[in-house]
Amino acid sequence: MSLQSLKPALIGLMLAIGIPFSAQVQAHGGLSLADDVCKLTIGPYTMHFTGYQPDSTQEKEFCEDIPATGRTVVALDYIEEALRPLPTEVRIIRDTGAGDQAGNEANLEEITILHIPAKVYPNGSINFEYQFAEPGKFVGLVTVTDKEKYVSRFPFSVGEPKGTSPYLLVALAAIVVGALVFFLRGRKSEKVGAT
Repeated sequence: MSLQSLKPALIGLMLAIGIPFSAQVQAHGGLSLADDVCKLTIGPYTMHFTGYQPDSTQEKEFCEDIPATGRTVVALDYIEEALRPLPTEVRIIRDTGAGDQAGNEANLEEITILHIPAKVYPNGSINFEYQFAEPGKFVGLVTVTDKEKYVSRFPFSVGEPKGTSPYLLVALAAIVVGALVFFLRGRKSEKVGAT
């Protein structure tokens, strides 16, 4: 068996390693990291999203998953001036897996852990604190009402360990490839010595 015949298997291995990470990148709904700024997309509008945990990580900001349980401070800052006269509602719910992208959830009131009713924020900034008592999976819902209702739905976790490091996976893949090459060279040497 030559190295040439192993190429498809190696490409398949690299794709298999990368697929879980591509799903993680898309998993955060309306929340994205662009130009080192977390942006929340709500219909045609965008907001800056910034989170802090002053008691545990001091000034370190987070954009998606919340690193630990405890006091969490969130700031949503409007990017477009057009948002200032529009009522905005914020809700955090437990992730039951039953919601859709439009923010429609079964038993919304029962699974809500934080609700900030819709109101106008003329200064263009929504700030709130919440004490996450236990780790878990949650969903943030930000609703802006213009001529129609726009909802941004973004899942996040609190205090849950991150997935396997991509650097570790690359290192493991390199070890597997190295072992295959070493094994195949050893077999080739045995065949040459036997003839």
